[in-house]
Amino acid sequence: MKSATKDTIMANQKITIDPISRIEGHLGIEVEVDKGKVVDARTIATLFRGFEIILKDRDPRDAINITQRICGVCSADHALASACALENAFGVTIPDNARIIRNLVVGANYLHSHILHFYHLASLDYVTGPDTAPFIPRFKGDYKLPKNVNDTIVNHYLEALKIRVIPHEMRAIFVGKAPHHVGFVAGGVTQKPTVDKITAYLWRLKQVQEFINNVYVPDVMTIASAYGDYQKIGVGHKNLLAYGVFDLDSAGKNKFFKRGRYIGDKLLDVDAAKITEDVKYSWYQDKTSGKAPTDGLTEPQPQKTAGYSWAKAPRYENTPYEVGPLARMWINNDYRKGISVIDRHAARALEAQKVANALETWVSQLKPDGPVWTDCSVPQTGAGCGMVEAARGALGHWLKIKDSKIENYQCVVPSTWNTSPRDDRGIRGPIEEALIGTPVADADNPIEVVRVVRSFDPCLACAVHLIKPNGQIKKFRVV
Repeated sequence: MKSATKDTIMANQKITIDPISRIEGHLGIEVEVDKGKVVDARTIATLFRGFEIILKDRDPRDAINITQRICGVCSADHALASACALENAFGVTIPDNARIIRNLVVGANYLHSHILHFYHLASLDYVTGPDTAPFIPRFKGDYKLPKNVNDTIVNHYLEALKIRVIPHEMRAIFVGKAPHHVGFVAGGVTQKPTVDKITAYLWRLKQVQEFINNVYVPDVMTIASAYGDYQKIGVGHKNLLAYGVFDLDSAGKNKFFKRGRYIGDKLLDVDAAKITEDVKYSWYQDKTSGKAPTDGLTEPQPQKTAGYSWAKAPRYENTPYEVGPLARMWINNDYRKGISVIDRHAARALEAQKVANALETWVSQLKPDGPVWTDCSVPQTGAGCGMVEAARGALGHWLKIKDSKIENYQCVVPSTWNTSPRDDRGIRGPIEEALIGTPVADADNPIEVVRVVRSFDPCLACAVHLIKPNGQIKKFRVV
């Protein structure tokens, strides 16, 4: 756990946590606390890698392998989004076997990611382990579980380390080893299913199912019961968005998780043309603000005075939306108890259970030695969009093709939605808004803040952490 710093600003306290530990990548948080509650917040995404620039002028088919490098956890999801964008541009429909294999691979990644998030990133906000790494350092806080229950979940932390390996093996059966497999290609996948592969996948799935049903879901519900006050903390804007995922037909019209958005107690459709990205408070040139991803530009301006984040601010009709498992489960009408810290954890666990059960059905639908690829070629010109769901939420890839090369490529990833800074109208991003009203008992131990942030499961680009000789984390901004 990284230490917090505080300065008295008139009647308020400013708390900075930079970087936040136990998330994927590097994120800083600044909050202002008045009378024991957060009254303002900023999320600071502190790394720029420029994948959109790297992809320019390359063969479009390279994008599948290159975009996987955006994230070691979500590599399969990026491969899927990229493949879908290419196939949309190429005008190709993939065989059923390929569709099912992609579902099996992405679904296995969901199981790995959800188990990883709860046990190895978020659970230590609610349980205390021994006074040794990785259980220390940690913030002091209101740890509420009885010792025997606490120790049981700590033991499950260790068990989950072994279980996490199995979904990786499930992915490797069909598309190669994690994190950067090579089995997704434009037109389908590279390996035909066999009886042996189907059996090997199913055998491993059963082990993960048993852990989810008997350990993961009960542990989440135990923490949810003990920390009932967090059902009213971390609410945010209450706007939810999902692109839909797991195609159930070759045309991609019928999806296991539906596409939609929830706003003002209404469930509405999603039109990709209404998505834009603002950059007024991001370290990008202002001329790029308000553009749709199809025409989006990634032009850094690290010295920009108003900027405080390397994340852009995605908006749908100028409105911020939360994305992730809770959004998917809500829009699919599988979970609608509430929108809060606890609800995010509960929806994620129940989604893992739902996906694991679906994988058992899908693997039985494979046709051994059946076709897995449709022949296709790169057009001279074209445009495509791949809108899918990574484990952490709505993921979109947009590309334009000119002279059979990538003219423009833009990625809008889940944590760009959730960790976004203010938009051009000054409206906070989802995590920023969710922090408003959060009680903070001790400015030196703002555990309440990190509980809210980690409930979103932020995933940013991997970053280098700078450490002083005395072990303290050095605050820095990557420019």
